[in-house]
Amino acid sequence: MASNEVWMVDYGAGNVRSLINAVSKLGWKVRVASSPDDIRNAQKLLFPGVGAFGSAMEAINSRGYAQPIKDYINSGRPFMGICIGIQSLCEGSEEAPGVSGLGVIPATVQRFSNADKAVPQIGWNCADEVSLADVSKERTLLERTQLLNHNGKGETFYYFVHSYMIPLTERTKEWVLSTTTYGGETFVSAVRKGNVFATQFHPEKSGFAGLRVLKSFLTSDIVDPVPSLTNGNGQVPPAVAPPTTLQLAPKDHLTKRVIACLDVRANDAGDLVVTKGDQYDVREKPGDGADGKGEVRNLGKPVDLARRYFEEGADEVTFLNITSFRNVPLADVPMLEVLRRTSESVFVPLTIGGGIRDVTDPSGAVHSALEVAGEYFRSGADKVSIGSDAVFASEALISRGGKLDGTTSIEQISWAYGAQAVVISVDPRRVYVASPEAALGHAVIETAFPGPNGERFCWYQCTVKGGREGRDLDVVQLTTSCEKMGAGEILLNCMDKDGTNSGYDLELIRQVKSAVRIPVIASSGAGHPQHFAVVFEETGVEAALAAGIFHRREVPIEDVKKHLKAKGHIVRPVDSTSL
Repeated sequence: MASNEVWMVDYGAGNVRSLINAVSKLGWKVRVASSPDDIRNAQKLLFPGVGAFGSAMEAINSRGYAQPIKDYINSGRPFMGICIGIQSLCEGSEEAPGVSGLGVIPATVQRFSNADKAVPQIGWNCADEVSLADVSKERTLLERTQLLNHNGKGETFYYFVHSYMIPLTERTKEWVLSTTTYGGETFVSAVRKGNVFATQFHPEKSGFAGLRVLKSFLTSDIVDPVPSLTNGNGQVPPAVAPPTTLQLAPKDHLTKRVIACLDVRANDAGDLVVTKGDQYDVREKPGDGADGKGEVRNLGKPVDLARRYFEEGADEVTFLNITSFRNVPLADVPMLEVLRRTSESVFVPLTIGGGIRDVTDPSGAVHSALEVAGEYFRSGADKVSIGSDAVFASEALISRGGKLDGTTSIEQISWAYGAQAVVISVDPRRVYVASPEAALGHAVIETAFPGPNGERFCWYQCTVKGGREGRDLDVVQLTTSCEKMGAGEILLNCMDKDGTNSGYDLELIRQVKSAVRIPVIASSGAGHPQHFAVVFEETGVEAALAAGIFHRREVPIEDVKKHLKAKGHIVRPVDSTSL
C-alpha cells in the first residue's frame, strides 16, 4: 500500500463523500473497501457512518464485514471510527434492542435524556480530554499531542449530530480519550486504546479543527494491538457510576449555530444561481429576459457563496433547491454537482431541501423518497429538508388517529440514516381570529400584534408549494406529527416575516419550541445582529438562519458572532486554515 493511502469502509450509511474529500484535501488517497478481503488487506482503515445503529449493523452484517473488521482491529493496524463508526464498536444500543454491535468497546449505547434539552444534540461542542490516574503519562501525552485539540487556544469545537451516546462508566474508563457534556449529561466523545481511535463527532464536518484530527490519524503509525476484546476471563465488569480516577470538569460548551441559507434555481441560460425563494418574483425589472421579462436575479454562484460562508464562520450551509429539476430530483444533475463541488471545500454540514418525496420520472419509473435522499447524501449532503411532503404526511397521520405505518418519507429516511438526517421545513402564515373558538380547534395564541380588524388571537396555518397553498393544519399539529414520525430538527420559517428585516417571529417560535423536544432553527426576518441574540435569548432555539442579509453582506456572519459572544453566548470562532 502506498504510504499516503487509506481504506474506508462504505456500507451505505449516509454521506461519506465529505470524508473522502477531507482526506483528499490532506493529500491522501482514499480506497473504498467493497469486500471483506479489502478490509482484511488494508493497512490503515477508516470506519465512518451517519445513520441509525440497527440499519448500520444490518448493512455491516449483510456484507460480511463484521468479522473482518474485528480481525483487522486485532491485527494492530491503525483504525479510526466516526459517529456510527464508534457506536458500532460497542456491544449494543438502546436504539436497536436485540441487535448486537461489534463488541470491541465494553458498553451499551444509550439515548440522551430529553427531559431538559433537545434531542438529537446537533451542533458544535468541545471534546474535553480526561486525566486517567491509572494510565501512563507517556500514553496520555501521545494522545493529547497527536489526536485532539491542536489549535493551542484551549477550547476546540467539533460538530456533533446524534441522539445516542456512549456512557462514561467503569467499563469504558480504559478507552476514554475525551468526554463531552450536553445538557448535564457527560458522555464519551472520543476513545483511544491500542491501535483504535474513534470519535462521536464528525471531524470531516468540523472545519479545519476536524481536518487536523484526521491528519493526526493519517500521519500516525500506531501498531499496537488492542488487548483481548474481553477482560481476560470472559467476564465483563458491571456498569457503575463514573469512577473517581477520572478527573473531570464537565461543562456544556454547545454553541449557538448561525446558518447561511441559499435559494438556488436555474436562470434563463440554465446556470444555477442564488436568488430569492420561489414565492417571490425572482426577476429583475422588465428587460431582455425570457418572454420580455427581466433576468433571474443573481446574488451569486452557489458553490462560491457556500465557500465564502464557510470561510466567514457559518456553522452550517443550507441549500433550498427551487430549480425545475426538483420535480425529477434524480435527474437534477446541476444541483447534485453543486453538492459535490461544495463538499470538496466546505467542511461544515450541508443541508439540501426541495423535492424530497416519492417521485415518478418521465419514463414512468417510480423513485422513493428514500432513494431521492440517498442520492443527495451520496453527492455530499448531510441532512435533507422536507417541506410539502411533511405536510401531507402529517395530515395522513392525523387522519389515521396518530398511528404510524412506516410508509412516509420521514419514517423511511429516519430509519435508514437516523433522525438527525431529517429536517422539516415549515412555511406557516398567521391567520387572525376574533376568539380561540373561531380557530376551529387549531392551536391559538394571544398575540401582542393585533390583526387588521383588531383581532387579539391567531393561529399559524401550514402551507405547501412554496407557500402558495394553505392547508387546514396548524404549525403545532405539523411539528409534533413530524417529531413522532422520526424527524430530528425543525426549520421554522415565517411567511409574514420573510424579507422584512424586522426580526424573527418570536411568538411563532415560542409556540413551536414549547411543543417539540427536537432542535428548532429560527428563520425569516433577520436584519441585524441583535435579532440573532434576541431569538436565542427569548425562545431558546438551537440555531438561527438567514439568507439575503448574508448574500448582500448587509450583515456579515462575523458581526453576528461577535454580537452573540458579547451577549454571553457560546459561539464557534472562525478557525485558522493552518493544518
